[in-house]
Amino acid sequence: MARAASRPSSAAFVLHSHDWSESSLILDLFTRDHGRVVAVAKGAKRPYSQLRPVLMPFQRLHVGFGVKRSEEAEVWLLRQAEWAGGPAWPGGAALLPGFYLNELLMRLLARHDPHPGLFDAYAQTLSALADPSLLQAALRGFEMVLLRQLGHLPDLSQVTVDGQSVAPGQRYELHPELGVSRARQPDDAAALDGAVLHQLEAALSTEGGGGRTILVPAMPPLMAACIPALSELKTVLRALLHYHLGSHTLRTRQLMMELQQA
Repeated sequence: MARAASRPSSAAFVLHSHDWSESSLILDLFTRDHGRVVAVAKGAKRPYSQLRPVLMPFQRLHVGFGVKRSEEAEVWLLRQAEWAGGPAWPGGAALLPGFYLNELLMRLLARHDPHPGLFDAYAQTLSALADPSLLQAALRGFEMVLLRQLGHLPDLSQVTVDGQSVAPGQRYELHPELGVSRARQPDDAAALDGAVLHQLEAALSTEGGGGRTILVPAMPPLMAACIPALSELKTVLRALLHYHLGSHTLRTRQLMMELQQA
């Protein structure tokens, strides 16, 4: 018989859940210390379960796991979960954007690959979605942090091929494979001004240790840097995400398009 192993608790958010049996749930969790984890919550659907009212999307939790070593690489056992405090989720117009963030994380993050900075950015973005005036800037900022954390977003302050600094007043394109390049058609609606790119890179990066160290930024400065170019960034980042996601359309994006057409 495999001997049980325990793991320390971690901050976490529920990304998705589905039924596993009449009384239990399978959860896709985004944890700060362990990355994305799939866990079973035994008995969570029972009326008297202490887990039942807690395992909801968009609320910060403290969770603890107990895992059999033979199952360690796949599904973990959720031992405990409790609400970690914070404001109530606003719902409403923020609901679909919130599920969009969750779907991005589920599709792009490998299991058991910790990204504590990305976890913090996710928590900050959820808070920003409560303000309708910040919603679009919060989404664009999080998309950039996610792409940067996964190694898919180059240094925005320089042309990727030759390393020359981007120039304010000149327009640049951002390609999944070529990185930052000079716009072939300066009036392209998706081209970004060099000044905007410098501001975005400054918000995404910090100097330290004798060279540039890429860190996860505080979201408010990054959101502020996004605001002057929200339309262009939406087009550019959608193309980057589509490239790295593959051919499958995001369910949440398709649903948002259908609601806009209704």
